[in-house]
Amino acid sequence: MSSPTPPVASLLVVDDSAVQRERTVQTCRELGVPLIYEAASGAEALALLRHLVLTPDLMIVDLEMPGMDGIELIQQLLPQGLALPLIVASGQEKAVIDSVETLACHLGLAVLPGLKKPLSTAALGAALAELGSRTAAATSPPVAPGPAIDAQALAAAIADGSIGVHYQPKVDMRTGIVRGVEALARWPHGGGFVPPDRFVALAESEGLIHALTLSVLRQALAQAADWNAHGLRLSMAVNLSPRLLDRAQLVQEVTDLVAEHGLRPDQVVLEITESSVVDCMGAALGVLARLRLKGFGLSIDDYGTGFSSLQQLARIPFTELKIDRSFVHGALQRRNLRVILRSALDMARQLGLVTVAEGVETLEDWRLLQALGCSVGQGHLIARAMPADELPAWLRRHQSILHELRAEAANETL
Repeated sequence: MSSPTPPVASLLVVDDSAVQRERTVQTCRELGVPLIYEAASGAEALALLRHLVLTPDLMIVDLEMPGMDGIELIQQLLPQGLALPLIVASGQEKAVIDSVETLACHLGLAVLPGLKKPLSTAALGAALAELGSRTAAATSPPVAPGPAIDAQALAAAIADGSIGVHYQPKVDMRTGIVRGVEALARWPHGGGFVPPDRFVALAESEGLIHALTLSVLRQALAQAADWNAHGLRLSMAVNLSPRLLDRAQLVQEVTDLVAEHGLRPDQVVLEITESSVVDCMGAALGVLARLRLKGFGLSIDDYGTGFSSLQQLARIPFTELKIDRSFVHGALQRRNLRVILRSALDMARQLGLVTVAEGVETLEDWRLLQALGCSVGQGHLIARAMPADELPAWLRRHQSILHELRAEAANETL
């Protein structure tokens, strides 16, 4: 029987400690890596990389080294055309390793989870396996580029109803029961889907965002009314562009649409991104306050990505705080993220706000949010956005995993 193919064919270990370097090399050999290079400093690593015909599949780099340290080495890679994936391996505290990983990601390097020294065979093996998975995904057939779009095509799509709505479930964190959905615009075009960030930005720049928003809202409210009629009452969240916040007529337009479909305003949550309300004064603040007076829910979306979060919570009558995915996924492994997440949830609880966590991708994310007292979860662990006609079948499947999601099923103490 042939030996299994190793996750990587070659790697470079950069560490000024001969003992630690040899230990890492030996661990890599045990994991089946056939070709291993070594360097005792950042400068030596750069010199070696410049002379190699084939760049190694991976670099394992220490941070504390005399002369050029690991951070300087990482900063030198791209300027010299050396864009190889890396693992930060250090005896430093986790917060330092996390910071260096963030730096490397911002520089455009592929970064695997950092490891505390001394490296264990299990931890390094898992990291190498992840790199193998990423490489396999990267060599899959490329996705065709999105279709070309312009304002005329977008206006026509809005007018003829080509832009539809998909719905992503929002689930109670304690019980796993579906409490609502978020309505997300989807434009099938040219054999695929136009990414929402492309056509929403185009709509905003070309004066089409009002028509697009009303179209999405009309479809979402009609769907909510249909679900209501069949005994399924779900809250309906709809994104509201900041470009509409200075439109005084918006309050009446939204109120009329809700009444037209026989719904109550308290079934509708209007999501406003945090960054869009940084300068929210005057007419815009009046629009939001009037929407709240009418009974609509107001959600501050992508919380944590703006610069004036606390000020917005004090000025605007939000009912819901939606925490950005960048503070959710991976918080279990990163203490700093976990502290920020806990603080945001504690503050929201004291303000009487419903908390919604975006980007819940793993059961570990889910359990952490449960332990921290988050109200509602949304993300790929639960479901991706789907057409309305797929929701009933998904609900039936979802019933079968409720026992796994409920808080009583959690054994961990976080």
